[in-house]
Amino acid sequence: MTDISALVASLTREVPDFPEPGIQFKDLTPLLADRAGLAAVTAALAEYAEGADLIAGIDARGFLLGAAVATRLGTGVLAIRKGGKLPPPVRREEYTLEYGTAVLEIPAEGIDLEGRSIVLIDDVLATGGTMAAAHRLLLDCGASVRAAAVVLELGALGGREAIAPLTVDSLRTV
Repeated sequence: MTDISALVASLTREVPDFPEPGIQFKDLTPLLADRAGLAAVTAALAEYAEGADLIAGIDARGFLLGAAVATRLGTGVLAIRKGGKLPPPVRREEYTLEYGTAVLEIPAEGIDLEGRSIVLIDDVLATGGTMAAAHRLLLDCGASVRAAAVVLELGALGGREAIAPLTVDSLRTV
């Protein structure tokens, strides 16, 4: 995966002091806007997700990646939304952030997740709070979450440990 790692690195925009001073934001927008970059990332993530019944993409860039992977694999995609974006009834999972709390939601009706094999897809794994909440939400619905796959992992922030024992595959770790 060294070629894909180099591609991700070359198409990632570094934004200093965003969203606050001292943070070096990793913007994957140029990667997603690049035809070859998006195709390569989709193919690589799809390799990790092969055999899943359903792909779950986390709000919001995970939707784009998840839909592309699902299309490539011939599966459906489940959008895991931030709180307040879906009509009721919803299944929800509240979790703690560095600066407060947040909520993830999925529809409580219309999609049977019981026993389904799911792979979680997102753009970046940082502290792991969002991914861990998405994992708990799906488990509470009876799904079998096989793994998680991300484009970029910020290794020093401990996200991999926060979502253990869920396996996570990343295309690039910094």
